[in-house]
Amino acid sequence: MTAMSSFRKQPSAENLPVLFSIQRTLSLHSEVPSALPLCAQKIAEACHPGEVIIIFSGEASGAMEIAAVAPEPARLQRGHQPIKMGAFPCGKALEKEELVEMGIDKGKYCVEAPIWNGKRIAGAISLILEADFPTARRERAAELLQWTCFLVEEALGLREALLKRTEGTAPADGREPAERNFPEKSASEKEPVENPRGISFHGMIGTSDRMKEVFTLIGQVAGTNATVLVLGESGTGKELVAKAIHDCSPRSGGPFIAVNCAALPESIIESELFGHEKGAFTGAIAARQGRFEAAKDGTLFLDEIGDLSPTVQVKLLRILQERSFERVGGNKAIRTNARIIAATHRDLLKEVEAGNFREDLFFRLNVFPVHIPPLRERGADILLLADHFAEKFGESSGKHIKRISSPALDLLMIYHWPGNVRELENCISRAGIVSTDGVIHSYNLPPSLQSATSTGTEPISTFDGAVARLEKEMLVEALKIERGNSAQAAQRLGITERRFRFALQRYKVDYHRFRTKL
Repeated sequence: MTAMSSFRKQPSAENLPVLFSIQRTLSLHSEVPSALPLCAQKIAEACHPGEVIIIFSGEASGAMEIAAVAPEPARLQRGHQPIKMGAFPCGKALEKEELVEMGIDKGKYCVEAPIWNGKRIAGAISLILEADFPTARRERAAELLQWTCFLVEEALGLREALLKRTEGTAPADGREPAERNFPEKSASEKEPVENPRGISFHGMIGTSDRMKEVFTLIGQVAGTNATVLVLGESGTGKELVAKAIHDCSPRSGGPFIAVNCAALPESIIESELFGHEKGAFTGAIAARQGRFEAAKDGTLFLDEIGDLSPTVQVKLLRILQERSFERVGGNKAIRTNARIIAATHRDLLKEVEAGNFREDLFFRLNVFPVHIPPLRERGADILLLADHFAEKFGESSGKHIKRISSPALDLLMIYHWPGNVRELENCISRAGIVSTDGVIHSYNLPPSLQSATSTGTEPISTFDGAVARLEKEMLVEALKIERGNSAQAAQRLGITERRFRFALQRYKVDYHRFRTKL
């Protein structure tokens, strides 16, 4: 049992900034106990006025002791004070082994939750609130406590996993580890290299369920030679997925060749892919190796495969079937063992129905599809990516970005991101450039994030035109705030859902594109 065993829903938007800050605090400390005082302080600030007490035991058989209190000075002090089962502080959570809410002396209200480490309880958190603390805020406080316990559990699990991986590396013969000879693992035995903070997988940042599914699919297909079709909107990171598959595969020692099929003119794409012989066409003064030959023993990534011409589609189909091809102007069959990974932002089934893409080629490519979710469906990954891009910008520009303000984080979370991860990176870079104090504020972000989406109409001086423009802006703004939920957007505007949908049809506003996930 863990803190999440009965708590599966995503955290509320109000709790995301403080949870993100707690996660960063835990990741920046080598030992969990040293991070607990700061975690307690962040919970107390988020639930002001409130007191936080955290008890913790680092050893499997060690006694529980108070590891953190906030705000300090508090009624209890850190150290070896007796913790009684079933009694305040934290005793009820230890006894019930789950979230507990109860009234305590002097008109106070207490919320407690246990911290698990594997199958044992390693500690607990108590949050003491005033009896008149608003019910809605009380529910958010309980959620914040449970998610904090989960983040602490995750940090404990990560450290135990790292310790297990280093067990047995100490030399039994007294020599330094560098002097010992270990057999090197083959490429197929190599384990994926994870970011120590537990949020990165081969350059892809994310902890959402949708991205975890993608990471699982990558691990399943990487060790095979199956053709992979990566699907997703522009800017979602399809090339990163292809590179991760290559890095996790036995071919990781070979080349990774990426080709953007949409960027190459039709007149030269065959030569680029298959190579050409000397004299094959004007300017071919020497034989040239194509990308399929260059990708020998490695991976060939064909981006925007949906833009290939029918002629090249036929040749690609033959390569997938026969594993051989001929250079332009040549008649010698050349064998290839390159693994093919294709990607597109188009709906290939619709392209097949429209006659723009060969059906037999589609089924050859669609052996193992991997769909990359758009950024608006990845919830709290937006905050992780924003922080990552802020650090990346700081390193490349030499400008230290200390943090992203809470109002800026709120704007990032409610935006629908039509340009996905690429748009987010550009927004953070732009905000970093205009920031003057090392903090990315909401007013540093592009105007598209700060106001309603462009109405698509020119300013009109007539009364009816001004009313229509304002009405459309209010519709879009409500959808943006409610993340594409038309029922809640209608309620926010004080109109019926039927009237709201009629207005959407009149102004041709698609509510689906505003849907985001927390």
